[in-house]
Amino acid sequence: MASPGIDTEQEPLLGDRTPGSREWDIIETEEHYKSRWISIRILYLTMFFSSVGFSIVIMSIWPYLQKIDQTADASFLGWVIASFSLGQMVASPVFGLWSNYRPRKEPLIVSIFISVVANCLYAYVHVPASHNKYYMLVARGLVGFGAASTDEVQFPQGDIDQVAVLATNVLFFVVLFIFALFETIVTPLTMDMYAWTREQAVLYDGIILAALGVEAILIFMGVKLLSKKIGDRAILLGGLIVVWVGFFILLPWGNQFPKIQWEELHNNSIPNTTFGEIIITLWKSPREDHNEGPTGCPIEQAWCFYTPMIHLAQFLTAATLIGVGYPTCNVTSYTLYSKVLGPKPQGVYMGWLTASGSAARILGPVFISQVYTSWGPRWAFSLVCGIVVLTIMLLGVVYRRLVPFSVRHGRIQE
Repeated sequence: MASPGIDTEQEPLLGDRTPGSREWDIIETEEHYKSRWISIRILYLTMFFSSVGFSIVIMSIWPYLQKIDQTADASFLGWVIASFSLGQMVASPVFGLWSNYRPRKEPLIVSIFISVVANCLYAYVHVPASHNKYYMLVARGLVGFGAASTDEVQFPQGDIDQVAVLATNVLFFVVLFIFALFETIVTPLTMDMYAWTREQAVLYDGIILAALGVEAILIFMGVKLLSKKIGDRAILLGGLIVVWVGFFILLPWGNQFPKIQWEELHNNSIPNTTFGEIIITLWKSPREDHNEGPTGCPIEQAWCFYTPMIHLAQFLTAATLIGVGYPTCNVTSYTLYSKVLGPKPQGVYMGWLTASGSAARILGPVFISQVYTSWGPRWAFSLVCGIVVLTIMLLGVVYRRLVPFSVRHGRIQE
């Protein structure tokens, strides 16, 4: 039998629509009901296409950046990825304010137009003769600007546990921060560790993320069933633990090291080979290898010489666990936040949550690209493990405060 604390976590977000309940008096016609669900399904489809496009681009950014500008390194990649969320965070309040005073279709049309122009710019950033990486930075920022939400801003309600609200925002920030950095580092990490070419990295990493997407769908369905038995807070705690285990497994161990990009050094030396051996080597070398450029861990990253490689099975295991923990924490933190806020308008508070998510997607890529390039995966993933531990401790401190609004005010239906 479930305990009273768990029962309170199972209260529907929109209340209990049974005869006699406070929600029963809300009248909704059949026409309004159908219209509302048409809008919801359109939003589902829009988010689906948006996510598909984002996933396609995120996997190809690093190879594309390397191809158009040889001066770009992994640390600059973090700024390119972060520029999307920065543009989104800047534009969201602008479009939100606009939609409050003008018809909502106006900012929507403008945002779609900006997205189309920005994506066209992104497709042709290879055309200029120089500074191509900065054109890509601007293009991704404009894409984020065009992807800004146009949700209506509403006035906040009182009597809300502000500590619980703040804590949930921090939890949500960490959850998105962790996945943003993982999503950012997947392509550079696999190219460095397994000497994959640009095409191989885009293909294989795309397959991995697609598998994680299917896994997330199953997790979402499982969380819904599991929350009825153990509650949202316990699921959130379990998801954070799974994420920590995933990043711990991702730490490099052993005495096998990644392949080093020696090609540039060899070009500056005189090999002790005959002319005939050179001709045979060039004849046997595949043409596409030269087009792809050197593969392996760049010599500019000093840690490549002393940091053990992350084995493929190790990486796939960690990715699977992170793919379990992230959607679990994501959907649960959203659910907890809505329950803490209660049934009244949540526009402003949801705006705060969106802002914290955008900040996470800005800082996560910048953090991981800088640490990974300078100190390598051991330091990078160790720091991530430390961040997750601190987050688990925060959840433990505010655990008893993360309860539904109606429970806090003693209005739970027995």
